[in-house]
Amino acid sequence: MKKQDNPHTFSSLTEAHRAFGLPQPQHPLISLIGSATVEDFAGHAPGAHVLSFYKISYRPQLSGKVRYGQDYYDFDEGGLLFAAPGQLIGNNEPEAESQCSLYTLLIHPDFLWGHPLAKKIKQYGFFSYSANETLHLSEKEKEVIIGIFANIKDELESRLDDFSQDVIISQIELLLTYANRFYKRQFITRKAISNNLLQQLEEILDEYFNNEKALSEGLPTVHFLADELSLSPSYLSDMLRSLTGQNAQQHIHNKLIEKAKEKLSTTNLSVSEVAYALGFEHPQSFSKLFKTKTSLSPVAFRQAFN
Repeated sequence: MKKQDNPHTFSSLTEAHRAFGLPQPQHPLISLIGSATVEDFAGHAPGAHVLSFYKISYRPQLSGKVRYGQDYYDFDEGGLLFAAPGQLIGNNEPEAESQCSLYTLLIHPDFLWGHPLAKKIKQYGFFSYSANETLHLSEKEKEVIIGIFANIKDELESRLDDFSQDVIISQIELLLTYANRFYKRQFITRKAISNNLLQQLEEILDEYFNNEKALSEGLPTVHFLADELSLSPSYLSDMLRSLTGQNAQQHIHNKLIEKAKEKLSTTNLSVSEVAYALGFEHPQSFSKLFKTKTSLSPVAFRQAFN
């Protein structure tokens, strides 16, 4: 078997620009690759690679529209893709990589150092979404996003001064705020799809516990559910939160408590046996979660029920 080369990690923007055949960036910590260089950018793609900085791309054409039955649920005006530092890019996604970006914004984490956005940016789940979970934009949404990219471009091409970094960071934060808003809109327009996925999730959890997989596999994880549904963990949690107000981990906990109540009220299993049957390694962890969720210990619940 042929040994696969490890993906190259780009530690600096200058190194990434050089690999893509682009001119040296105007700023060592932030770069906006615009439409004037997009053909060169696509033509020198290095294959699978890892960036040590944030990447936000707008692509005027996107594949991966969601179809349910005979209806499509996404817009055709292009969309945004996000990647966080350390994320593998270009692996098993040849179609996505072959598409040209009209704008690609690269942001080294050091550029945000000392600003609240340095911490806040890590809270945006869409930086961990996969390529098929792209944000599809409407015409009006596209105009908003393109306008922000244009503002960043103008600022970078102007003479840098004491205000430049603050102005650019404010534009980045505005871009992320709009992206968050538009993703929530996309969850709404995909509601039929999301409700179907929610039903599948419940069926997966029911099968997991009813077939006693927890005894051999342990507690179900968010990654397990995401893999079963062909979603990224972050997208799954954000989708569920938009539907129910709870993330994927909370859904798992709710199902655990539901199954625990069932076993405590209909069997003679001890609390420890119930805990092991649900996948807990330590009964104390089960008792702690049960009391947190119900305000009763497992023993007190059984006594109250009986």
